[in-house]
Amino acid sequence: MATSILLSHPFSPLLSKQHHKIPSPKQTIAIAYHSTNKPTTKTPFLSFPTSFFPFPSNPRKEFWPISVGRTQTDEKDEILVVGEDSAEFELSKQKISSWVYFTGILGVVLYVLNVVWIDNSTGFGKSFIDSVSSISDSPEIVMLSLTLIFAIVHSGLASLRDKGEELIGERAFRVLFAGVSLPLAVSTIAYFINHRYDGVQLWQLNSIAGIHELVWISNFISFFFLYPSTFNLLEVAAVDKPKMHLWETGIMRITRHPQVIWCLAHTLWIGNSVAVAASVGLIGHHLFGAWNGDRRLAIRYGEAFEVVKNRTSIIPFTAILDGRQKLPEDYYKEFIRLPYLSITALTLGAYFLHPIMQAASYRLHW
Repeated sequence: MATSILLSHPFSPLLSKQHHKIPSPKQTIAIAYHSTNKPTTKTPFLSFPTSFFPFPSNPRKEFWPISVGRTQTDEKDEILVVGEDSAEFELSKQKISSWVYFTGILGVVLYVLNVVWIDNSTGFGKSFIDSVSSISDSPEIVMLSLTLIFAIVHSGLASLRDKGEELIGERAFRVLFAGVSLPLAVSTIAYFINHRYDGVQLWQLNSIAGIHELVWISNFISFFFLYPSTFNLLEVAAVDKPKMHLWETGIMRITRHPQVIWCLAHTLWIGNSVAVAASVGLIGHHLFGAWNGDRRLAIRYGEAFEVVKNRTSIIPFTAILDGRQKLPEDYYKEFIRLPYLSITALTLGAYFLHPIMQAASYRLHW
């Protein structure tokens, strides 16, 4: 996609005939950047392009990969990584106080969410669902509307991030972003649980041997396709200052926007029009998010993003199959990390807690 841009750059790592290997955990990679002195033009917020993935020719910053602390390795087997290491978690760097703050913030958020939104006697959640439901008697229309409302607000605030952080700061904007997005997500999920069998049955695959197992495995794997920033819980909760990360390893080697592919398993299992409406909305939201995410990363990281973009893909496995992405022999180690072990435990827990989650949703009468 950005091959011509990357090859034309005098500092492009692709101009070298040598391939470099990801350093072992004992090795480190640093990324240095400098501000350009070239005049830049501001890109208007949400200015839609003439081509699908255009990026500003004068990025705000230029990044150059440099390696430090390398051990001696065979140069022909090395590759420079300009992005960050996905799902990296070093216990020695964690502060107990940070996780105490996180636990306290999580408790406060859940309490406020319940009082202000979920509890029908005090919150606005039911009124919101009733307002959207008044648009149409069709559960498909309501489901699609809820999904689109969430998508517009979520992606819109993400697009406003740079301006918002300049105005009120990174932490305050993260609180605003989560405070608006979380209630809308809860409403959309609860409505789907309560009305997922209300639509027209389009296919019935439940009785076919192996379908349940296929859906379960697909759903389980989909949680490994979470965007790596999701694992930065301290940034999500604004305990640490939130950052916009340029990830390159782990799931990024397979797909640059993993959230695009996770939402199809339940549609296959349920097989009715409400599930299809939910999937249409979510897939549209994530496709726009893929374009918008690339646009924002290009503005923020400039040439470094072009390097990462050239050797990754949106469609899973495309960059690997056409040779732009070379998986290291120990690629599996990029998933044997505490965040992925935690995701495994949480996914299994959510599966066994399905009856409790459904019962809680039914009691809301949304």
